[in-house]
Amino acid sequence: MVYLMIKELSPSADEVIIVTSSLMKDMNSKTDMYRANAIRVLCRITDGTLLTQIERYLKQAIVDKNPVVASAALVSGIHLLQTNPEIVKRWSNEVQEAVQSRAALVQFHALALLHQIRQNDRLAVSKLVTSLTRGTVRSPLAQCLLIRYTSQVIRESGSTQTGDRPFYDFLEGCLRHKAEMVIFEAARAITELNGVTSRELTPAITVLQLFLSSSKPVLRFAAVRTLNKVAMTHPMAVTNCNIDMESLISDQNRSIATLAITTLLKTGNESSVDRLMKQITNFMSDIADEFKIVVVEAIRSLCLKFPLKYRSLMNFLSNILREEGGFEYKKAIVDSIVILIRDIPDAKESGLLHLCEFIEDCEFTYLSTQILHFLGIEGPKTSDPSKYIRYIYNRVHLENATVRASAVSTLAKFGALVDSLKPRIFVLLRRCLFDSDDEVRDRATLYINTLGGDGSVVETDKDVKDFLFGSLDLPLVNLETSLKTYEPSEEPFDINSVPKEIKSQPLAEKKAPGKKPTGLGAPPAAPISTVDAYEKLLSSIPEFANFGKLFKSSAPVELTEAETEYSVNAVKHIFDSNVVFQYNCTNTIPDQLLENVTVIVDSSEAEELAEVLSKPIRSLPYDTPGQTFVAFEKPEGVPAVGKFSNMLKFIVKEVDPTTGETEDDGVEDEYQLEDLEVVAADYMLKVGVSNFRNAWESMGDDFERVDEYGLGPRESLAEAVSAVINLLGMQPCEGTEAVPNNSRSHTCLLSGVYIGNVRVLARISFGVDGPKDVAMKLAVRSEDEGVSDAIHEIVASG
Repeated sequence: MVYLMIKELSPSADEVIIVTSSLMKDMNSKTDMYRANAIRVLCRITDGTLLTQIERYLKQAIVDKNPVVASAALVSGIHLLQTNPEIVKRWSNEVQEAVQSRAALVQFHALALLHQIRQNDRLAVSKLVTSLTRGTVRSPLAQCLLIRYTSQVIRESGSTQTGDRPFYDFLEGCLRHKAEMVIFEAARAITELNGVTSRELTPAITVLQLFLSSSKPVLRFAAVRTLNKVAMTHPMAVTNCNIDMESLISDQNRSIATLAITTLLKTGNESSVDRLMKQITNFMSDIADEFKIVVVEAIRSLCLKFPLKYRSLMNFLSNILREEGGFEYKKAIVDSIVILIRDIPDAKESGLLHLCEFIEDCEFTYLSTQILHFLGIEGPKTSDPSKYIRYIYNRVHLENATVRASAVSTLAKFGALVDSLKPRIFVLLRRCLFDSDDEVRDRATLYINTLGGDGSVVETDKDVKDFLFGSLDLPLVNLETSLKTYEPSEEPFDINSVPKEIKSQPLAEKKAPGKKPTGLGAPPAAPISTVDAYEKLLSSIPEFANFGKLFKSSAPVELTEAETEYSVNAVKHIFDSNVVFQYNCTNTIPDQLLENVTVIVDSSEAEELAEVLSKPIRSLPYDTPGQTFVAFEKPEGVPAVGKFSNMLKFIVKEVDPTTGETEDDGVEDEYQLEDLEVVAADYMLKVGVSNFRNAWESMGDDFERVDEYGLGPRESLAEAVSAVINLLGMQPCEGTEAVPNNSRSHTCLLSGVYIGNVRVLARISFGVDGPKDVAMKLAVRSEDEGVSDAIHEIVASG
């Protein structure tokens, strides 16, 4: 107890000279327990000066015959390495000797300390792993550590698919270890290897399959969670475990059951969907909302994978939407239905009706208003918009003021966009003029007067539609700030005075990057909607106003490594005659201000692209992202490609950390960035079709082009399929991107929209010719002969 109290109080060595003297005596005590505790406590309260005095005793303790004493010294070394690394690094020989100890804990702690001593020397860590993988580690705990260090060495070695992966045989050998923790650690390490192949995965999946039928809940949970992660990247590799996972749906542990059902949804085929839905229906009532949300997200992914099954999956979502549940759960279901409506055209009308039925009895104001807004966008585009009016107008009578105001706006959208409904809509809007809430009355008055008070069946003027329902060409945050700073005077507020440039959010206010926003609360996940978001940003910049309509924006490409002084990523924006690079820059140094930040781009390797303008960032304070742009000109409709080298150039000014004042004089500096490449796939939008066969036949064979290609030796058929999909940048249809295990032939169906808004469909037949050589037959149909030829040229040159 005394040792524990001293350790928790943690006084400094100067304050308690008597305590330290007593502890130093205890280090040489004949009682091993006293020696171990004295070492732990003394190392907790010691400083550098005292440590040099007791270093000799600590070295002796590391190789002590008693495992308790040796472990105490090693654990103390791990803590001291943070404060006195130079001293601890001198213990390498003793620690190396302790690694050979027969005591399990001593070997575990010694290996942990030895790795920390050498962690900054990649070659030393590689040598350590090489020496220990020959079978000198007996402790299961130490073996688990060794597996983790081995995985780290494999990752850093960056071995390619074509060569044998170093240390893979060691990881596979650990799958036959007698300790379950070692077996699981090895299986998980294999599944997390970069670019792991189906052949490498097979032994790990076999072991995890055995764990699924274990009597220990922790093993079942560990196995099913690992398989769940594998199913995201290699769904076909997990299909052999489906029968075992189906038995886990009724597991008493709800976490295991949830992971099992979501894994089955990722790995199941189209024929198993209906059976899984029946099992899930019984299962949903027994689990908490947080698990239900995971299941809903898995069902959404399954529906996008098999669009033809949208009816049964949509009915399931609508049924659980009517059941009891919290806000997050209901929002997840609504978001899923919204995404399915956006991505599967055939699901639109049934999905909208399900949402209409839900708002009849919805207790959440946020969801009601969001659904009404969505109805106003999608409802007028359906074959019979009038059937939604009843549901919307019911909200005017039965809901609170917020929902009533939203319902009035939705009614007005129907009146503006569907001319035949305008007289009936005006009757309903006039009734809203007598509402008890100011906002509802004001909206009704605005819409009646703007759309035309007589309510006759005439087409609504385009300018009126843009005024009422069009998006503002300026950021709402800037408008709000300008309104707050506006002082009432004789001069009215001028909306043209609002700045159009987007002020970037500080990093601290950004949402966690782990989960992308989807559904109603954010732009939809479809590529066209992403283009809309970027289009608002680019249209707010006058220099890009004459570039025309934005065709596509790429995902951000990182141009700097993590934890560097400056963080930069780039987004490629594709127009018919221009390409714009948007560089998102963040200054991570607190005592610096960057000014006149720009990127100098060398486009010598991109002959068809010529730089026309560059827009710098005037000021880039600490932790506040900003955007600089570089625009290029290219021949209209031509998919110009090439590699660009990038140099970040700026003026650095020092900032006083106490006052926050910036020095007047700055120094010009530059920072080398990674290369950025524009490829053929950047000119293709991923746009799927719900029924590929119908789309293929309706496209006709007028502009069909068919040819055969040899892809050379490949690691697997799946790798060849993935490479061609990435090369073309098209959307796989009907789950054909997944290749069955050990298959020697496969057909992949792709769909997309090529630059110039030309629809393209591709049917690709793959076959293994010889041991590893892959051959491919590519059939392309499009609305333009030149585009069909262009797709073949991409494959021929790729």
